[in-house]
Amino acid sequence: MHTDGWIHLVHYQGWNKKWDEWLGIDRLLKLTDENVQRQKELKQKLALEKNVKLGGLNVLRDDRVAPLEKVVNIRIPLPLKKQLLDDNECITQLDQLVKLPRSPSVHELLKKYHDFKMKDCKTVDTVAEIVKGLCHYFDKALPTVLLYENERQQHKEVIVDNISPSSVYGAEHLLRLFVKLPEMLTDLHMEMETLTKLCQISQDLLRFLQMNQTSFFLSNYQTSEGLAPTVKDEDT
Repeated sequence: MHTDGWIHLVHYQGWNKKWDEWLGIDRLLKLTDENVQRQKELKQKLALEKNVKLGGLNVLRDDRVAPLEKVVNIRIPLPLKKQLLDDNECITQLDQLVKLPRSPSVHELLKKYHDFKMKDCKTVDTVAEIVKGLCHYFDKALPTVLLYENERQQHKEVIVDNISPSSVYGAEHLLRLFVKLPEMLTDLHMEMETLTKLCQISQDLLRFLQMNQTSFFLSNYQTSEGLAPTVKDEDT
């Protein structure tokens, strides 16, 4: 117990961080309409004061808060959904791993997409900005939300000396990012225009991955003990 009464365990969660804190009753506000409004105003104020950039993508700079749960809609094409299911089966059921480093890496894949869009002069600057942001998102998200539990030891072994995950991992893990991206974005207050462009280019990038699926994704994984690769069954 706290010296002034009960204490409460409060859990905080962001897209890349979780933590707990014990708080006395003197630090907790009652659940009233006034306090809820105060919390909302404080949250918006902090977002405005930070005025930061995340990998080239601007967070909210004015009082327009995008309704993210309605705007963020990234659809995974069916062939890539199957890729995700195969990926899950290999790693969680067959005890296999993606052989690292991957070629092309995430960084190389995003550059290929950027170069592919270079012919469209109207969108090249926007694509460059979004691609930079996605690469940044990937590097931050990989160790926290993009790995299965039995991939973590491999991660410790390959990500050393400040190597960026985007230079080591490939299409298999980049695809997982788009599954998590809507959830990640709900923790950010972004300008509506930026958010819309991010979703549109993410959707287009997924189509690009699908077009090049056979060359970008592995057809076999290696056993976690580092033995000879086991070929996945291909559907006819």
